[in-house]
Amino acid sequence: MPELPEVETTRRGVAPHLTGATVRDVIVRDSRLRWPVPPDLAATLTGLTVRSVTRRAKYLIIGFDSGCLLVHLGMSGSLRVVAADTPPEKHDHVDLVLGEQAVRYRDPRRFGAMLWHIGPLEQHPLLAKLGPEPLTDDFDGATLYAASRKKDSAIKLMLMDNHVVVGVGNIYANESLFHA
Repeated sequence: MPELPEVETTRRGVAPHLTGATVRDVIVRDSRLRWPVPPDLAATLTGLTVRSVTRRAKYLIIGFDSGCLLVHLGMSGSLRVVAADTPPEKHDHVDLVLGEQAVRYRDPRRFGAMLWHIGPLEQHPLLAKLGPEPLTDDFDGATLYAASRKKDSAIKLMLMDNHVVVGVGNIYANESLFHA
């Protein structure tokens, strides 16, 4: 499963190709992801220019003037920059066509998501109750200690709780605890 560093790496990889680009077309081959791809996504995004590509927890946020596209990679998803005419493979579900290039969403298990959101991002139900980002000034040892006082679960489960701190999955929880 992609954890926070892998999602951030994906963001950094696709951001130069997306930022400032205009969506020429959206091809949805299979809308059956964790939550269905909105049926009007192509009509919504076609002609819009990408203003930003950011991340909150394990969600990639592709920002437009009129809203944003939330992308979650799920257990096995990925975003790849391909030539727009590259034939799709079996698990290639959605293309954001940008002209000569496309950003292609591949997800063999279909546990990911592509959702359109209008309004304040922090009010989206999937983002509203998330804890702090682990690599910002909003999170430090004192914050973790205070959060641990409210929990009676094992420390690994607490570290993986997105209400306490976002983006820590099984691998990074194990490695952090081993190092500690």
